[in-house]
Amino acid sequence: MHYKSIILTTTLTLTLGGCAGMSETQQGTGQGALLGASAGAIIGVLAGDGKGAAIGAGVGAGVGAAAGYAWSQRMEEQKRQMQASTAGTNISVSRTQDNRLKVNIPSDHSFDTGRAEIKNNMRPVLDSFAESMVQNSSTMVVIVGHTDDSGNDTINNPLSVDRAASTRDYLVRQGVPSNRFSIEGHGSYEPVAVNNSARNRAQNRRVEIFVFEQ
Repeated sequence: MHYKSIILTTTLTLTLGGCAGMSETQQGTGQGALLGASAGAIIGVLAGDGKGAAIGAGVGAGVGAAAGYAWSQRMEEQKRQMQASTAGTNISVSRTQDNRLKVNIPSDHSFDTGRAEIKNNMRPVLDSFAESMVQNSSTMVVIVGHTDDSGNDTINNPLSVDRAASTRDYLVRQGVPSNRFSIEGHGSYEPVAVNNSARNRAQNRRVEIFVFEQ
């Protein structure tokens, strides 16, 4: 049993420390592999086979690496560009754990209650986003619409899809090919704040744009 403890300890140490000193890009591609290797090794050890740990680590690394998207210099540049174009607003630009670029646009820049037409002050943000998409033709986009809890599912679910569609259609008019988009509507089911005030409902009434490289 002693060798199992050594393998488990070593595996966890590699997982926690294996990405230290790496660049952000290297960490993005390495973390999934390390976590996958850890899980595979642990499963192999618990199965009672020393060889199983090594095999499990190899298989797990492949699965873990495949679980996320690539984060390249192009993605990093898109992130910087969008952060610059949204500076001073409530729009957030971030990198997700699975290496997608996420742009979150709340209702002060996106939609009024019960409406799917984008606001005028959202247009400059989408113009900048469209420019970055045209410059990076290998990326794909998922647009997700959300609502607050006003009304019911019969209203909110199609409204959230319409908000995603309005955002996509605007970007297509700016020159981004339509086949690079997919849209989703999540209704009021994924609030980012409790729907107990006008301010919180405004945060929930939003569109999220995810960009990734295949």
